[in-house]
Amino acid sequence: MSASLLRRGLELLEAPGRGKAPRGPGGPRAAGAAKRRKAAPGPARSRATVKGRAVKSAIEEYCKKKAVDHLKTNLLYMTKGRYIADKAVTQEVLAQNCGRKSKDRPPEKKEKKKSEGTVFTEEDFRKFEREYFGTA
Repeated sequence: MSASLLRRGLELLEAPGRGKAPRGPGGPRAAGAAKRRKAAPGPARSRATVKGRAVKSAIEEYCKKKAVDHLKTNLLYMTKGRYIADKAVTQEVLAQNCGRKSKDRPPEKKEKKKSEGTVFTEEDFRKFEREYFGTA
């Protein structure tokens, strides 16, 4: 399940009185602007130096950036809440989760073709032969 679908599901299950969690000071835009200002290249930033830099292990970096499974915490959050979702809300979340991709659709059942057989009997062929060729 993608993060946006999970977020939407959690919003639907939230208690009516609760709002969104407050952001940090200045909101998300201020944080983005600070990053841009910090990363701006300048004459002081152009010098490549190793002084004061700690050597990082590739394994530590991998462990930091590894995907985290939030399934258990999300299930605890959803099951421990006092608000129980209606069947309609549950069906809506499930309907949003089923995708339009071909891999998400169930396989179509193909109809079995019947073996081709003749409709005419041997007697019909003899009758046709007598009528068309005039022989017995």
